Amino acid sequence: MAARKQYLLRVDPDLWAEVEKWAADELRSVNAQVEYILRDAVRRRRGGHAAGDARPGGGASGRSETDGRRRGP
Repeated sequence: MAARKQYLLRVDPDLWAEVEKWAADELRSVNAQVEYILRDAVRRRRGGHAAGDARPGGGASGRSETDGRRRGP
């Protein structure tokens, strides 16, 4: 598995609180939620799938790569 990039992020406390709540609502860690938000933004910008969406061997399970929860029907 490829190493994951670490990055220090400074965030407004009010925004952080919103992301924490959103992550809890989605049963994700804050880190997984931030990654989800970034992937979605990149996907929308490109008009399709974000780079790194399809991980080798990960697509067949129907599980999200960020939190392991099932997607869709």
